[in-house]
Amino acid sequence: MDFNPTMSAADKLQTQLAVDNINKQLAVNGRVKTQELGKDDFLKLLLTQLSHQDPTSPMDNNEFIAQMAQFSSLEQINNMSASFAKMAALLNSSDAVNTIGKEVEVNVGDTTVKGVVEAATRGANPQVQINGVFYDMEKINAVYGN
Repeated sequence: MDFNPTMSAADKLQTQLAVDNINKQLAVNGRVKTQELGKDDFLKLLLTQLSHQDPTSPMDNNEFIAQMAQFSSLEQINNMSASFAKMAALLNSSDAVNTIGKEVEVNVGDTTVKGVVEAATRGANPQVQINGVFYDMEKINAVYGN
């Protein structure tokens, strides 16, 4: 029995039809088509690559290790990015809370509002309450100490 590592036209067509069918199922199940690959996509590609590799010429161990290292680095970078976003939100919230009881100047379009901060919200986009109205922290022009 001879082994031919190239796909025939019929095999290519069958594979393309299977891929198209899976893509249609994914679209029906609510998956949105994007131009970015996530970690799940990377693992699926790697598993597919491993399960369909040529048995007479398997993937080199160094290639496999390099791909896993890239995946690990990507995952750690994503984790760090999420952590930095949480830290930034915490710092912004802390800044908002620290203005409570202080007089601030807020730019609102062409006008400036001056008043004492009565309350503050927390989160990714904290706000301060001045004279009963909430303003975004980024609109604060000056903080005056009491």
